[in-house]
Amino acid sequence: MSTEAKSHVSETARPAVGGLRSSRRALSDRAIINIFIWPTLALLIAINVFPLFYSLYLSFTDYSAIANQAPVWIAFDNFARILASEQMWSVFATTGQYVLFSVVLQLLLGFGLALLAREKFFGSGIVTTLILAPMMLSPVVVGLFWKLMYNPTFGYFNYLLGFDNPALAPDWLASRIAGQPTPGLALLAVIIVDVWMWTPFVMLLILSGLKAIPDYLYEAAAIDRASSWFQFWRITLPQVAPLVLIAVLFRTIEAFNKSFDLVMGMTGGGPGDQTEVVAVNLYRQAFLGQWQTGRASALAYMVLIIIIAISNIYIRNLNKMRNQS
Repeated sequence: MSTEAKSHVSETARPAVGGLRSSRRALSDRAIINIFIWPTLALLIAINVFPLFYSLYLSFTDYSAIANQAPVWIAFDNFARILASEQMWSVFATTGQYVLFSVVLQLLLGFGLALLAREKFFGSGIVTTLILAPMMLSPVVVGLFWKLMYNPTFGYFNYLLGFDNPALAPDWLASRIAGQPTPGLALLAVIIVDVWMWTPFVMLLILSGLKAIPDYLYEAAAIDRASSWFQFWRITLPQVAPLVLIAVLFRTIEAFNKSFDLVMGMTGGGPGDQTEVVAVNLYRQAFLGQWQTGRASALAYMVLIIIIAISNIYIRNLNKMRNQS
């Protein structure tokens, strides 16, 4: 065979060999992808999806995790018992007060701090960093820290309020002032701590919205001699309203569903306690001597339904704001 024929044969064979190598390389890449993806998906299903549906099944059963008995199907009895319990309605009322006051105060203070942090002044970066510090701490640590701060004997909180006599100073976590019962004082103490800890989060979200407002809007308002109050209501508030709604949504969910560690660290949230929120009651039913696994699962899904309903209301309003803008 001539040299030209050999070169022609080799050139003809090269695309086939190259295609075979690329297909092998593609199969190899797909195999590597599967090796990483499928174990991760299996782990996520085992950790999240399976417990989610299994707890839904347990919510319709009479079951205790420590009893050596299979779950007994009782349909909606767990949900009916929860709705018929006066204690549970009291727990939901306490949780509602906690969520309402803490979120409203966080919104007002967070908005004010965001307006302050937007202004440039000497040491503004250090001040902003110090303001953000509380949200970086563990809630359990914060609860124990403020428990010492609220102590009527040696705590600094009463001293800062001007109470020099420990006998007359408020015992915040025991809901007593000068030895007399004062309903709601312990809940107010927990709300103050929650506001102190999570107001920086609201401030951070609103601050990002404030910095995104174009300067020409304020310049045009200044040319028209609009007052600062008019600029706030007509420019600032409408521009940051979507982020305000997102901040309120996040904080409502967190305050309603994840207040366990802060309350337990401060008061323990015992049965009938003024600070017994839903998260604490759920923990007490699932563990802590009761071990009513089926009923606790039903309560958890009731909380989930409430959170989904609240989230849908917020999201609808958020979509309306975006369509109007």
